[in-house]
Amino acid sequence: MTTGFYWDERCFWHAGGNYAFTLPLGGLVQPLASGGLPENPETKRRLKNLLEVTGLISELDVRGAAPSGEGDLLRVHPREYIKNFKAMSDAGGGELGLRTPFAQGGFEAATLSAGLAQDALFNVLRGAHANAYALSRPPGHHCLPDFPNGFCLLANIAIAVQAARAAGLCERVAVLDWDVHHGNGTEAIFYEDPDVLTVSLHQERNYPLDTGDVAARGAGRGEGFNANIPLPPGAGHATYLAAMERIALPLIRAFKPDVIIVACGFDAAAIDPLSRMLATAETFRAMTAQVKALAEDICEGRLVAVHEGGYSEVYVPFCGHAVIAELAGSATVAVDPMAETLAARQPGARFEAYCDSHLEEMREALGA
Repeated sequence: MTTGFYWDERCFWHAGGNYAFTLPLGGLVQPLASGGLPENPETKRRLKNLLEVTGLISELDVRGAAPSGEGDLLRVHPREYIKNFKAMSDAGGGELGLRTPFAQGGFEAATLSAGLAQDALFNVLRGAHANAYALSRPPGHHCLPDFPNGFCLLANIAIAVQAARAAGLCERVAVLDWDVHHGNGTEAIFYEDPDVLTVSLHQERNYPLDTGDVAARGAGRGEGFNANIPLPPGAGHATYLAAMERIALPLIRAFKPDVIIVACGFDAAAIDPLSRMLATAETFRAMTAQVKALAEDICEGRLVAVHEGGYSEVYVPFCGHAVIAELAGSATVAVDPMAETLAARQPGARFEAYCDSHLEEMREALGA
């Protein structure tokens, strides 16, 4: 079986406006000549282009997908929210939440983005792919049921999970979110659900500012099935791999899921404009190798990565290529042009020791 790769050009046509970086226009905020939000199509389009230039795409099963249907959306989002989103989209666009502007057709782009994640998950669970990568846009992990935020308009992964469960394709799902920002939307949707383990590995107090603490473990029947691993700004390659090995992966192993889904953001990269971390393309490749080995050991290799954040147009393609090549078990390499520089920028021994003690405190608190 091959690795599935899901994408659609129409997702790249999703547009937001009236922003300069993350600030709404007005007052002293001047429009940017280069566009609006940092969430733009070029990071994703350039990733696909790099796959084509290296030839890796020829080793993948490349597919599109149908949009997620109304029934799929309603398992996660209230009918009134879907109705208002569709009406505003048809009327020319607007903004429903925080930092989520969209143009006409934004609703269709968002349902297609969710559909890519949904089909990727379904086909892995049905055995059509060994694993899969969904190049979803707009992203989804910040979207609450009735409040979109952080560039996310629909909860892509949650929609896919609930659709797969409704279809009887799986019962227990682990969602591992290594986007640099806390996966607050996915957490909120499954916070009381004991059959979905949510694990978020993120920069502490980056975004959102009021979520992502270690103490948030779930509620009701879902208590103990949410885990947050907030890392200090400046954490680099070694700390990310240690956090995976010592906390995230043991929690997933103990949970024994039917499938693992990675909320695959690349904004923990060292040159991303929305974070202060020091991950590299090799970090993302190595984390993929870690979680792939775990999936092969505990759930017959069933693993799906769904694209989330990452805002360096130059560097995201190298990070994504590393992940997809590792998923596919490919020897095709896109040589990281920043590797030597970023290796030299990794934290020193004193900071690594601090991070190590921080991880140990979290490991004990989370029972990993």
